[in-house]
Amino acid sequence: MPSSCSIRALWILNSLHAVVLSRKFPVVEKQWRAACKTINDTSKDAEEDPLKYTVFPFLPNDAELSSAFVERKKREGSLRGYGIRVNNQSVEGSDSWVDDPITRHIISINVESKEKGGDNHLLWPLILHLRGSYVILVLPLIEPVHLKAYAKLCRKSDCGNAVGVDASLSSILLDTPSITGAFMVAHAIGDIIVGDVVDPDVVVNAAPSVGGLLDSLTGSIGIAGISSRAKPVAAPVASATPSGAASIGTLTADTPKLGSRPLDKDTLRNFISSAMPFGTPLDLNYSNIFAIKANGFSLSDLPPADLKQPAWKPYLFKGKQRIFFTIHETIHAALYDREEISDTISVSGQINCRAELEGLPDVSLPLSGLNKAHVEVLSFHPCAQVSEHGADKQAVMFSPPLGNFVLVRYQANCGFGPPIKGFYQLSMVSEDEGAFLFKLHLMEGYKAPLTMEFCMVTMPFPRRRVVSFDGTPSVGAVLTTEHSIEWKIIPIGRSLSGKSIEATFPGTVRFAPWQIQRFPSSNSGFGKMGDEDSDVEIESTSNMANVEEFLMEKMSKDLPPVDLEEPFCWQAYRYAKVSFKIAGASLSGMSIDPKSVSIYPAVKAPVEFSSQVTSGDYILWNTLGKCPSAAVAQV
Repeated sequence: MPSSCSIRALWILNSLHAVVLSRKFPVVEKQWRAACKTINDTSKDAEEDPLKYTVFPFLPNDAELSSAFVERKKREGSLRGYGIRVNNQSVEGSDSWVDDPITRHIISINVESKEKGGDNHLLWPLILHLRGSYVILVLPLIEPVHLKAYAKLCRKSDCGNAVGVDASLSSILLDTPSITGAFMVAHAIGDIIVGDVVDPDVVVNAAPSVGGLLDSLTGSIGIAGISSRAKPVAAPVASATPSGAASIGTLTADTPKLGSRPLDKDTLRNFISSAMPFGTPLDLNYSNIFAIKANGFSLSDLPPADLKQPAWKPYLFKGKQRIFFTIHETIHAALYDREEISDTISVSGQINCRAELEGLPDVSLPLSGLNKAHVEVLSFHPCAQVSEHGADKQAVMFSPPLGNFVLVRYQANCGFGPPIKGFYQLSMVSEDEGAFLFKLHLMEGYKAPLTMEFCMVTMPFPRRRVVSFDGTPSVGAVLTTEHSIEWKIIPIGRSLSGKSIEATFPGTVRFAPWQIQRFPSSNSGFGKMGDEDSDVEIESTSNMANVEEFLMEKMSKDLPPVDLEEPFCWQAYRYAKVSFKIAGASLSGMSIDPKSVSIYPAVKAPVEFSSQVTSGDYILWNTLGKCPSAAVAQV
């Protein structure tokens, strides 16, 4: 991480918006106060400057921060804020007045300072990250001039940012790279809070070598065997798989999983002190921090005199040398089967790596398939050095960290077309009965070694309780839950490879009778919605102080069918979700040739490569109903 990133303070708030943990860094705060003094001394006509109080040289205490955050929530209309200016709701000086969606994640608050006679002071940029029931706020160090520039944006009369204009939020953020580091800090802390600190999976293809490798994870190459001396071992944790059990052939992480439990303040304090001493993030890898705390160091761990040991590799590996690469892609799609709306499909992927190499070697390899994948976003681990890429290849050289890590992340197109395509139709025969039809094509145009290991289609009915259904699919089996129908086309344990199939499923579904009281509808700032039989709800509806929370509460309750065109789905949106897993190759075309991987100094180390693709939000929208879609820009 760049040394220019420094953190002034961070706060963790619970669901009641009370600060449960905070940390301020006096060394960084001293730099901020010096910068504030410089800009205040050099500014012209300071007494007449209407923004002179926006540069606040002091941090609020926990009570002031909590109060200001609650006030911001009321002002912006939700916990995260919409970031978009809304008539009769956005006020001058608020984040939504800036009219930019990024203010959902980079927020500002107005703090009332008792030290300055009750004046309000702008605190920005606050990185907002929600994890579990906690809110994480991180305040990075920036130049005071950037804070004043943002304060001006909060008071401008026009709406939105014109393209190419210097005084825009995008231009300010480009000049403040510390914000990126603050996001990394917030995400690392969030992972620790919810216990999601297991390293990325690295899948092994060769089954015969798995047993010895798993044995070594508990002995020779676990935390106990990373260096040549004996160290206490923390029990390794198996990574989760779609079936809920650890798969043979998956390299597990050496990090303990914290699990769901109350906030562990001691663990967070130790991580913050070790990962970002004096407010400068050095190593946000919890695996390294845990290993260092548990095992310490010894003279036997020192690297050769002519090499510098990087922060991301606190221990030197000893044992059988080898490298594993896994391309893990997640495919997202919205399929409409309509002439007026185009289908959308995208791939987000990452290349996971585990390099079990002695010493501090450099590994180099070319990434191939960039041209075929039409890569839109490509980012690398800090350990990597990247040269300019050619037409279809990208040369990468890196000094591998310890354990499993993500070498590359990317966004790309699907080079093979949708693995599942077709249509879904649903219409209501009566208030309590609907008729549906699926017609799907699986793996059309896909050839070996691509293999679909499982596939399931789910029809959710969140507003209605399923009583029964009638219908027989051409392939697979059907299960029902209280609020959904699940069609298992390819169950786990079977697979589809080297051919395509067509699957159809016509049927009807019956719901429990709808029993609610209907009340007259009331107009609100967010459209026409029915009032509930609660005085508190009516009051909050008329007030509309929190639009997003009001909508979420509406979604969690049964809405009167008089306010919806369809009685079982909120806002009349009806869809089916597809879940699947494909192995054998990436769908984007991204690939690594194991024979092209080179190591310096040269060493004989086998290189194994694997690929897997899982579904993300893969949605079939009802052809006969309403559906949300993005408007196409008119050129």
